[in-house]
Amino acid sequence: MAFKELVYNERQARELEAEITQISQALSSEQTLKSIIGGLPELAIEGIRRSLTTDRRELSKKLEAFRQAQAGNTEPIKQQAGNDLGDILIVARLAQNWKQKDLARKLGLQEQAVQRWESERYRNINLANFMKVARALSVDFSATFHSPELSKWMTPIDVNPSEVQKVLKHARAHGWLEEVESDEKDGTKRLIRYVSEHVARYGTPSLLRTGLNVKGHPEDWALLSWKAQITRKAERIIHEEKPAYRPLELSWLKQLAKLSERENGPLLAQALLKDHGVLLVIERNIPGMEVDGAAFLVEDIPVIGLTLRRDALDNFWFTLMHEVAHVILHYRTGLAAGFFDDVENVEVDELEEEANKFAADLLVPEETWSRSPARIAKVAKPIENLAKQLGIAPAILFGRIRFERKNYSIFADKIGQGSVRKLFVPEVANG
Repeated sequence: MAFKELVYNERQARELEAEITQISQALSSEQTLKSIIGGLPELAIEGIRRSLTTDRRELSKKLEAFRQAQAGNTEPIKQQAGNDLGDILIVARLAQNWKQKDLARKLGLQEQAVQRWESERYRNINLANFMKVARALSVDFSATFHSPELSKWMTPIDVNPSEVQKVLKHARAHGWLEEVESDEKDGTKRLIRYVSEHVARYGTPSLLRTGLNVKGHPEDWALLSWKAQITRKAERIIHEEKPAYRPLELSWLKQLAKLSERENGPLLAQALLKDHGVLLVIERNIPGMEVDGAAFLVEDIPVIGLTLRRDALDNFWFTLMHEVAHVILHYRTGLAAGFFDDVENVEVDELEEEANKFAADLLVPEETWSRSPARIAKVAKPIENLAKQLGIAPAILFGRIRFERKNYSIFADKIGQGSVRKLFVPEVANG
């Protein structure tokens, strides 16, 4: 179970205790740890060990905050709630030392109604019921109204008309706007509202982590629009198929890279990831965006978005494994804010460097690579032999050599150029 939100009932607390115990057992027992991550390269194992240590610390904080609230000290859990209105109501119930059934009784409702509202963090409740709950919990909310002149400076995003038109053109071409309301001939208002609603719910990507000086992109309209569309697709899958991500289930990592040998490997990778609670969504690059891939959370489910702006096998597999690394290593330490990556940028910060090393080691263990004659080969045969030994697509090794040597004129016909996008975008295959 993923605990990205508050722990607010005893059932969740018990489940959280069980997960903390599982992580502790894995970290204290080599045998248990090997059953989870056995067969992975050493660098990857060390990264996962660090990630599990962080997970245990973060989960313990959540559990302790709940136990403190039960004992009458709600300050730690208030800090976790922040300004989220739904979480504030949940904290208010805990501050009253009420169980969900106590609140339900106060409201004259069945306990299941309160359970449902809290599981949704009061996201889908109507205003009348929201205020009814607030009054029962003695919570006062206030609103401030501003003049139109002031309000225009308080919109969630700063909309540049030319950027909107660029994104709108892209949206039309790729079927984002399925229907346009009668008073919106060109769909502009619909697009702005669509992205603004996304920002209101999920916030903005605060950083484009492509260098040592990470680049602020809170008002990048193209990036926001692209993320909103990825999220929209992910939400549909989540609501229809109810995927579940389990951080302690990692055996599938060994299979992932080996799917690259298959002609339809990218599609098989998408299916394997979904089977383990990670959604891979392909959405074409909006002109001007410098993003290969992203990893972030949608309703506690890890979502990987790829643009395929560089349509080649080597780029697909490294970008995918880089974003998978963020999911595995940073699930509780950054994925909520998200990572938006240009994987060919040579200067990276600490988290990106960690993801780069993890991805590279999953594809080609460092010990193997450093000793192989393929690393310095000038002809294809040794490289193809190593790929066969590792059980991965040769394109991955050719791409790595081109990147490491900073020579993109060599092996240009070996990286699987033009072989990925057509798998995901039917119109590309049809001409």
